[in-house]
Amino acid sequence: MNFGQSFIEALESLATNKTRSGLTIIGIVIGVAAVIAIVSIGRGAEGTITGSIQGIGTNLLFVSQGGSEEVRNPKPLTMGDAEAMTDPFQAPSVVGVAPILQDSVKVTAGGESTTTQISGVTPDYGPVRNANVSEGEFINQEHLLGQASVALLGTEVAEDLFARTAGLVGETVRIEGRPFRVIGVLESKGGSGFRNEDDIILVPLTTAQTRLIRRSSHDNVDMIMVQAFSAETVPGASQEISHILQTRHRTVIGADDFTIFTQQDFLETAQTITGVLTIFLGGIAAISLLVGGIGIMNIMLVSVTERTREIGLRKALGARRIDILVQFLTESALLSLIGGVIGIGLGALISYAVGRIAAASDTPLTPSIGLDTVLLATLFSAAVGLFFGLYPANRAASLEPVEALRYE
Repeated sequence: MNFGQSFIEALESLATNKTRSGLTIIGIVIGVAAVIAIVSIGRGAEGTITGSIQGIGTNLLFVSQGGSEEVRNPKPLTMGDAEAMTDPFQAPSVVGVAPILQDSVKVTAGGESTTTQISGVTPDYGPVRNANVSEGEFINQEHLLGQASVALLGTEVAEDLFARTAGLVGETVRIEGRPFRVIGVLESKGGSGFRNEDDIILVPLTTAQTRLIRRSSHDNVDMIMVQAFSAETVPGASQEISHILQTRHRTVIGADDFTIFTQQDFLETAQTITGVLTIFLGGIAAISLLVGGIGIMNIMLVSVTERTREIGLRKALGARRIDILVQFLTESALLSLIGGVIGIGLGALISYAVGRIAAASDTPLTPSIGLDTVLLATLFSAAVGLFFGLYPANRAASLEPVEALRYE
């Protein structure tokens, strides 16, 4: 018996018991669909997060307080530290420095209120962070020197307070009860990544230090954002910043009281987290494939029992052990393969639906179905059918013709 004939007979056998075959296939369909959907959604989430991080810029460094656990009383970052980083002799790889003071505040306007994050920044924040305004102007040196009560609104804050993002220059908002004049609206950056970049208010750093955010010293800052000349000079810039802070803070070697993060650190962390979650959830989904495989084995055992006399007759007419084995393996593999193909279609449909729901809710998530995932799911489903069909097929092939023909 050739493979083509085995395939045709397998189709005829499955068609004879349509309901039973359909119920058996469902387990494989659900397993493959779950694997396809979870992996594609996981890849989409990873792409969204990494794209958001890369959108910040590949040549940025983030300096924050706190480092080695051995340092019990770390010194805070100060404006003096930020100014030292702008020295071209000490830090030739650095092109821009932006100290930042951050806190969470309540903002009100026209009877509406919201709680958002406020950042006290300098004019250098714009080019360093690639922050642009859709209308109005950015914070300038005059605002900084005059400790002006002016603010830039993120698009989400503008929507929450005014239900619009245009025509807001000159409006007044109250931050912790203090009036601030709106001088502009920031361009939308989206809400993906580690923080919603549209849910923010920017004010002059000096204004934040004296009126809004209290620290142990007016000179203290929460973070210093540093821009290197290029992505290639980031390692050099990191070493230069470390040397400057070690000298200024007088820390011993190996006991830094600061931490420097780069975009590559964030990317690696995000990719590791999403990768582990995708594998974990995909593994859970793959369990349903095993359950479907057990269902195939169960049905094939029933089929062997029902067709015992047929097997005996075949062997009496000259069918070899390998012919019987191939016949039943073909049936089990065909069951799982059909389920795998249907499952791929269902998984793609689920991924598409999730993408549409995400788009409708303004969440930048685009599930990505790769060819490797489809091939892996197809081959795995066929392998499940062969593996779990091996025992029933071997049992059928081992039947003695005389005993099989006498079976009632």
